[in-house]
Amino acid sequence: MIVIMRPGTTIEEVDKLKNKIEREGCKVSLLKGENQCILGLVGDTTRIDPSKIEANKHVERVTKVQQPYKLANRLFHPSETVIRVKDEIIGGKKLAVIAGPCSVESEEQIVEIARSVKESGAGFLRGGAFKPRTSPYSFQGLKKHGLELLKIARQETGLPIVTEIMSADMIDLFVQNVDVIQVGARNMHNFELLKELGKTRTPILLKRGLSATIEELIMSAEYLMSEGNENVILCERGVRTFETYTRNTLDLSAIPAIKRLSHLPIIVDPSHAAGMWWMVEPLSKAAIAVGADGLMIEVHNDPENAKCDGQQSLTPKRFKTLMADLEPIAAAVNREL
Repeated sequence: MIVIMRPGTTIEEVDKLKNKIEREGCKVSLLKGENQCILGLVGDTTRIDPSKIEANKHVERVTKVQQPYKLANRLFHPSETVIRVKDEIIGGKKLAVIAGPCSVESEEQIVEIARSVKESGAGFLRGGAFKPRTSPYSFQGLKKHGLELLKIARQETGLPIVTEIMSADMIDLFVQNVDVIQVGARNMHNFELLKELGKTRTPILLKRGLSATIEELIMSAEYLMSEGNENVILCERGVRTFETYTRNTLDLSAIPAIKRLSHLPIIVDPSHAAGMWWMVEPLSKAAIAVGADGLMIEVHNDPENAKCDGQQSLTPKRFKTLMADLEPIAAAVNREL
């Protein structure tokens, strides 16, 4: 539910109504424009009588919000959210490019890749320290040691690091050491983890679940935001369909749809969507063309011998070529790398 105040209403009158509504048990978000204020009601609005609010002479109208999410809703936050991570941003005119290997394998490997992707224009380094794998016999990552190696790569290059968290008992470790915490597709519905991460202020990269709808993805973001963390980045990484040629089916229509529904930035991970390196380049170009705020691309200096997902990783040379090819596409949609 949103309450639209009449133009020219004083802030004192707005605060008076806001306090009255909050006494009924709802949280109220205030959006103040140049000449008008909007109150967004979050929580159980069943105890709120719209007719009583409309009786207030300073209220223009009361409108019910059809979507179940409020904090992530563009109605409550018309301007695009821009998230700052050190000297980099996600959202806004500049496109965020997150690049690196699926998993951290050694200090030499992660530092070499970090240097090469930075030289090519990437603003963030990705790398898995804790790896969720379908098979319990697959490489599970270097865990805490892998995290230490990511920190070395950050120190060497200055790139903020992005890595995936597996469980709530790791939150303190990640908050102290990681610049952007990734919640993987398998954990998008792990609401207890999301609520605990919501109590932090570290930026969260939230990946769309294997079979999640767009609304379910935004609702998972709402879990994070409802606990106070508004630094949420959404990620489209493909969904599971009947098609088996690709690893997943990249849903590029989700980008403009989410842009219409939410103010949160959204990036695209073409590597996990396709599962094949030669598809990453055209899908990256398409993602920028439809309005994505950035890309998350797997890059490995020796894909044939990678411990994880080598078949979908670009070599540093191909990544450099891709970054150059993306520049005119970004310019065509009024963005920049």
